[in-house]
Formats: sequence, C-alpha cells, structure tokens
Amino acid sequence: MIHHVWVRGVPAWCEPLRLLGPGSWVLDGKNARADLTTFAAADLDARLRGIGIGGGAIEVTVDPPLSRPAVRAARTTDARRRRDTTPGFTRAGVRLDDEGRYSLTPEALALALGERAAGRVVVDAGCGAGGNSIGFARAGSRVVAIERDATRLAAARHNARLYGVEARIDFRQGDAVALLPKLAGDLLFVDPPWGAEWSRLGTALDDLPALGPLLAASARFPEVWAKLPPSFDVTGLPNARPEAWYGMAKGDERRVKFLLLRWRNTPLEG
Repeated sequence: MIHHVWVRGVPAWCEPLRLLGPGSWVLDGKNARADLTTFAAADLDARLRGIGIGGGAIEVTVDPPLSRPAVRAARTTDARRRRDTTPGFTRAGVRLDDEGRYSLTPEALALALGERAAGRVVVDAGCGAGGNSIGFARAGSRVVAIERDATRLAAARHNARLYGVEARIDFRQGDAVALLPKLAGDLLFVDPPWGAEWSRLGTALDDLPALGPLLAASARFPEVWAKLPPSFDVTGLPNARPEAWYGMAKGDERRVKFLLLRWRNTPLEG
C-alpha cells in the first residue's frame, strides 16, 4: 500500500532529506511530503515520534492511517536500531561517571568539531569527562578545560592521557562563570548539562540553568559555540547560526544528536 505522508516542523537548516530518509520528498518551508510504502511510512513515524528540532515539535501525518501491526513492528525495529549508535570513547580504560555516560559527545563527532576549530585556542567551559576537549586537542587546538567537579576533572585528565593529548590541555578546576573573565582564547565552547530528563519535544534557554550565566560571561571571546539539545528553541539565541549534527552509525545516522549554535561577538573596547 502507498501512503501520502506529510511531515511538519522540519527546519531547512537541519538537512531535512537526511532526517526524512528515502523517498521523493517535496519540501515547502518547514513542511515536507512524499508517497511512501507502508514499511517506509511506519519507519519514519517511529523515528520522528515524540521529538522536536529547534524548538518546534515534528508532526507526521499518514493517509491512509497505518495499521496497528505496522506501527508496532516499526517501533520494535526503531528500538533495536537505537542500540547501534555512534560510540563515546573508543579506547579501553577511559573513566566515566553516570553523567558522562549520557552526556558525552560521541568521539567521532567531538573530533569533527575539533577539526572545525582549525587549531584555534579553545576554552571548554564545563569539560566533564573531557570528550570535547580531547576532540579539540586531537585536531591541533590548545585547550583550557574547566570543570567544577574534582573527580570528573581527574577523569578528563586521565582520558586525555589515554589519547595522548594531555600536554595540549590546561585543566582548571572551578566555576567556569567565575574563571572566564580571567581567560583568553579564540573560541569559547559551551556544553551545559542537559540533565537526564531533558525534553525531546522542546527545550528553552531557561531549561538549561547553567547556560544563561555562561553566555553572560562569554562576551570577551571572539566566537562562541554552544552544543545544545536537538529540541532547543533556537529563537532563544537569535544571533546564532544553528546546525544539526547527526550520528555516524547505522542506528543514528538519521537522528540528530545535538545542535551546534555558533555566533561571533563584537570586539570589546579597551
């Protein structure tokens, strides 16, 4: 059977065709439509069910409606697919606490972010277990890595040593908001804690308590990057350019792992 499928709420900047997958899609602003087989329509509905991108919910409409067996089968397939995701650290012996396990940037994506920084001096305001700092350092940047928690900072240092980049990272323990006015760099990288229960449908600036104070302290840096949940409302940072970053494994290659919002600051006088 062929179904007419409409998908609403897909921002143009999120690589819509990658998110939507196979099909003769016709794009119109934030909307897309295609005619899909029952299997493809059910698979799409399962993947996009209950998610938002950029602050708006994704809505999928299928006509004629999918049968219950087709929906159940697609959701089972999607649950299995989620097990094959882009890995965090790939080297044996790394140290991670519970927060690190669910918040770590996958290694391949952290390295891709590092390559985007092109060897600049990076201040990582909240390095956690060190995934992003290590990615920047592996790509040739000098990094100042700040972490409030001493145990987590020790884990980041240990992990950097495993990857052979400890010498490129200056580890600092303390409150990033208090330390940032004393630091200099070409790029400030902000990856605030999302919390284990962050909303997949919509996340606002106020839902990430650490983000506002960090951004308020970011004015002295020429460029700022913020790694935020896929559902983050990008209108909360109107001067930023949003990008969707997808996974690299079969299980998450059509799933947005995070948003990267980038902007430049006006140089401070004096």
